[in-house]
Amino acid sequence: MNVTLPDGTVLELAEGATGGDAALAIGEGLARAALAIEVNGDLRDLARPLPDDARISIITGKSPEALELVRHDTAHVLAAAVMELYPGVKISIGPPIENGFYYDFEFPEGAEISDADFPRIEAKMKEHIKAKEQFSRQDVTTGEAMDKFAHEGQDYKVELIEDLIKNEGADTVSLYTNGPFTDLCRGPHATDTSKIKAFKLTSIAGAYWRGDSNRTMLTRIYGTAFLSKEDLANHLEMIEEAKKRDHRRLGKQLDLFHFNELSPGSPFWHPNGMKIWGALQELWSTENARRGFNRVKTPILLDVDLWKISGHWDKYRDNMYFTDIEDRPMGIKPMNCPAHIQIYKNERRSYRDLPIRYSEDGLVHRHEPSGTLHGLMRVRHITQDDAHIFCTEDQIQQEVIDCLRFGFFIYEVFGFEPSLELSTRPEQRVGTDEMWDRAEGILESALKKENLDYEVNEGDGAFYGPKIDLHMKDSLGRSWQLGTVQLDFSMPERFDLTYTGPDNEDQRPVMIHRALFGSFERFIGILIEHFGGDFPLWLAPTQVQLIPVSDKHNGEAQKLADRLADDGLRAIVDTRTESVGKKIREAELAKAPYMWVVGDEEVETGTVAPRKRHQTEDGARVSIEDAISALLDEVASRAR
Repeated sequence: MNVTLPDGTVLELAEGATGGDAALAIGEGLARAALAIEVNGDLRDLARPLPDDARISIITGKSPEALELVRHDTAHVLAAAVMELYPGVKISIGPPIENGFYYDFEFPEGAEISDADFPRIEAKMKEHIKAKEQFSRQDVTTGEAMDKFAHEGQDYKVELIEDLIKNEGADTVSLYTNGPFTDLCRGPHATDTSKIKAFKLTSIAGAYWRGDSNRTMLTRIYGTAFLSKEDLANHLEMIEEAKKRDHRRLGKQLDLFHFNELSPGSPFWHPNGMKIWGALQELWSTENARRGFNRVKTPILLDVDLWKISGHWDKYRDNMYFTDIEDRPMGIKPMNCPAHIQIYKNERRSYRDLPIRYSEDGLVHRHEPSGTLHGLMRVRHITQDDAHIFCTEDQIQQEVIDCLRFGFFIYEVFGFEPSLELSTRPEQRVGTDEMWDRAEGILESALKKENLDYEVNEGDGAFYGPKIDLHMKDSLGRSWQLGTVQLDFSMPERFDLTYTGPDNEDQRPVMIHRALFGSFERFIGILIEHFGGDFPLWLAPTQVQLIPVSDKHNGEAQKLADRLADDGLRAIVDTRTESVGKKIREAELAKAPYMWVVGDEEVETGTVAPRKRHQTEDGARVSIEDAISALLDEVASRAR
């Protein structure tokens, strides 16, 4: 039998040869380093026989796929260790994820577990790794697998197999065994547990089975694994830095917002938080107006029939909130688009009016399960920086390009470098294939016209149309999806939108959905962590902390604060009877960008010596006028 290597070389192998045999035929060093094999684009175990005429590539620690593979291995080792340490535990799923892996467990009654148990679990995991347990695959019938797991009391595995039978028509499944542990798993895995070089359990959380709040709450243990101890150490250092930057911790420390069980998933914004919000809103409003967007405001509560027409009733009903007003069913809006459509429909439109651009910092509500709520990053009360464009088909490309350029401008303000994804038609969608072909083609042509690099994300489009998503990395290298530009031929059809064309006949407009922050709540959460609370001057809740040397200087300091306020700058006076040194230290903790000490010399000379955040000494002495002018210039430039 023959197989072809990536460079085109044809390798002759004996019939029934495995991936391991192929690696050995290429070289002993490669065989020792091999973790798995890619066969005709699919990742497989080295122990599985190869098909004839396959194109193969050996996966080693230098391959992009290696990290996910080893993390999957480590998830199995975690489950093996937990089952040994906690007899009677039930296991569910344990996938690799972006930064590591997790496994979900149902512990027996009375078996309390916390991160204090991690050293004990890790020690048991190391025993399995040191033992170099082989990952062996066995293909069995679904009946045999169900009997096995039912006999062991592993109800979640039985349910998973039942779903495979129902949804995929499966009659066989694969099981993987390492040491005493056997799991239901598609694979692949590395050859043995010794390939796991460095791992760490990181956190513990609750997770509903299948994400359903009506099902059992499981215990999710998170961990991470790397191909070297150095990579693991660097990652753990980043985790520690991320903990310091956690927006929930900093939100409390900087008095920005809090959450209350009276309204789960809905932040209560404090004055400091609203100062950040106001600065972002001013940027958003100014730049939208500059680009021809007209601001609108629409109701939160709308008739259920609207959501039935839009398609949200079928797609998002379980995530919406409803009420009855005088026996009339009403829904709290989860999105702004159907409401903007009502403004468009309110009068007759001509082709001369198009494009029409509406923007709204619109409040929407979505029912996120309580187990998924996460500070500002996942909330139920959402303020979208929303916009909708109604245009002709000929105008789409330029409008999409302008939206992308707007996004690039916004992200540059914060130092974000966007990467782009073109998300195409999902399985559950509305509209014809011809419509989707046109829409996807137009978005792709806009990207190509701007010479923009992008990845295709198959099947992740909105239910009404394809989209371009904008992702960016923060100061810790974490990727976030923020902006989106979505093309929609469907809703104009559903709502029978028209405009009068040049031929005096009714034509159908196209709709573009656009958000750049995504939501104000989530974007502020990201900014808190990106800057670690050290906001640039234009965003900082308190821009100047005034520190009187003694009580007799309080009055002059307050006059200075009033003068700064007159110039649109945010300043506060620390009038406490504490030492100057302590006030400076606490101003640092409050992350004020500038501190001005006010004493006899400042009062007599009309000067200040501004101290910048994180500097150990005062800056050069300047006149108050020059100091204020410098602040205003820095605010205007939105310097980072």
